[in-house]
Amino acid sequence: MGTTQFAGKASEILDVAEARMRAGGFDAVSFRDIAADVGIKSASVHYHFPQKVDLGEAVIKRYRERFAERLGAPDDPDESVRRRIERLCGGYRQSTVKEGKVCLACVLGGEALNLPAPLSQSVGSYFDWLLEWTDRALRTSATAAPAIPASVVIGSLQGSMILAVATHDPDVFLETERWILASL
Repeated sequence: MGTTQFAGKASEILDVAEARMRAGGFDAVSFRDIAADVGIKSASVHYHFPQKVDLGEAVIKRYRERFAERLGAPDDPDESVRRRIERLCGGYRQSTVKEGKVCLACVLGGEALNLPAPLSQSVGSYFDWLLEWTDRALRTSATAAPAIPASVVIGSLQGSMILAVATHDPDVFLETERWILASL
């Protein structure tokens, strides 16, 4: 899957929108604030993304494509299960330990019940994809059951990310990462 190409101002708009969503959720996004941050008029934001839900869906789509690119193939036979899950944990570690932030999907997942239906569905689709990727990455063969369910891996990473950021203690996340990797 190739990364969706957004050029110029559209890319800047998505960058600002993602940062605002990661910091304060979907309601932290206003076209007026984004326009001010990017240095354009609010109408220009609407030109690229007619409605706020369109902007939210584009942010999620781009986020998923970037993460998928970083994760690579979940079932490369030349790669160990541990190496695949190390890449997955590394993506979360980058966000949590190095940036001190919660991932976009985690923030929006917590708001899913209150998001507009199309955006809530996009968040659900993101997690469906991530669970499928993780399930495939955990398998040593197409028929072998994984040592740990994908939902336990993702739930543990998501939960420890929130705890690490909320308590300002990255060791909370690192402990979970070590536990997951030792469990493989």
